[in-house]
Amino acid sequence: MMNNKKFIAVIGGGQPSRREAQLAEEVGRELAKQGVILVCGGLGGVMESACKGAQSEGGVTINILPEENRQAANPYVQIPIVTGIGHARNLAVVKSAQAVIAIGGSYGTLSEIGHALHSGIPVIGLNTWSLSRNGQQDNSIIPAQNPTEAVNKALNLATSQ
Repeated sequence: MMNNKKFIAVIGGGQPSRREAQLAEEVGRELAKQGVILVCGGLGGVMESACKGAQSEGGVTINILPEENRQAANPYVQIPIVTGIGHARNLAVVKSAQAVIAIGGSYGTLSEIGHALHSGIPVIGLNTWSLSRNGQQDNSIIPAQNPTEAVNKALNLATSQ
């Protein structure tokens, strides 16, 4: 059943702006409407907003928690995966996805972006980090102007893994 489904990670900060939280909720809704499995870190902020949006449209959410406590998950988590490995779970979040949508975020989000790009997993950015290398713009993060565009780009670029 899950073999033909796409898995898209939504990453972002635990303390998003109101706008970033709205974007995340809209992304979650759109992913669910498209029949996509949402993967995220399972805590608050962007992760909670994305899960809330997905759940509102009957979507499936898989959440890879940093702690050993299932109760640490946000109230919209459907499938909590308890790890006890802290921030190292960031690698598991992105490696479980075929594309990543980054919304806002701080250094934890930046680490997930780095893991995804290093692994050849496309990253679509909504209100998130931009990169430069040696003073030159690095266009590895694909910009999107709105949640629908972010989801469509993620689906079009999703790897076949």
